[in-house]
Amino acid sequence: MQSILTRPRLGRAGIVQLPVNEIDPNPNQPRKLFDDSQLAELSASIAEYGVISPLTVRLHFGRYELVAGERRLRAARMAGLKKVPCIVLDVNMEESSMLAMVENLQRQDLDFLEEARGIANLMRMYGLSQEECARRLGRSQSSVANKLRLLKLPDDVLSALRDNGLTERHGRALLRLPDAESRRAALAHIVQEGLNVAQTDRYVDSLLAPEEDAPKPGRKRSFILKDVRVFLNSLTHSLDVMKKGGIDAGFKKEETDDELIVTISIPKKRPAGG
Repeated sequence: MQSILTRPRLGRAGIVQLPVNEIDPNPNQPRKLFDDSQLAELSASIAEYGVISPLTVRLHFGRYELVAGERRLRAARMAGLKKVPCIVLDVNMEESSMLAMVENLQRQDLDFLEEARGIANLMRMYGLSQEECARRLGRSQSSVANKLRLLKLPDDVLSALRDNGLTERHGRALLRLPDAESRRAALAHIVQEGLNVAQTDRYVDSLLAPEEDAPKPGRKRSFILKDVRVFLNSLTHSLDVMKKGGIDAGFKKEETDDELIVTISIPKKRPAGG
């Protein structure tokens, strides 16, 4: 399975012209929405120049099943083409599903909701862990985890995010709120006011502030660090002091879309002569 994403096995004929009525759609196609106006534009282009990039298909019970290229296939049918260029791949259902997802990711054809649901479907259908799925899709595990977290939002909230042209980062901001109703109410305000991502983050901060700022009875008020840079500067200074004292402490910083990962390594024994 590992080689399928880098070196697909071509059928004997390579690129072949196949009748469009012999090609069935991919049942695991992650893309669910197709813009009619964009399809019409692609259809006009195909009518003028033909299908430039071949579709990929696999043999399936005496017919051909689409692996990737459903948008091109739909547009070709709209343009009245009887045949389209295809590459026949020798792949099974799992490999076909994975290739369909990879192709859409590479073309950036999926919206954030289709991408999240597509990843979740792959993991569920083939028993993949987040780490394995990320590896096969060529994504970081943190990126996959962030996509999957969005699915914790109610379906109506996810649909409203997409329908109103909001982004994945708007959705991640809503996840900070404690329950479905508070998320729905916040989303209604975000849509009504047309808030961008930064404004949405500040709005969610304001919703959480009373709860965060009010000390609970019998408990000490916890210190909330507002600027992570202050923490990093303090940490760097402490490590410098350790190094001057002969302790070879290591520091590694990795930044993702959502988090800053800091790794500190401190040897248990000081070097000889230290």
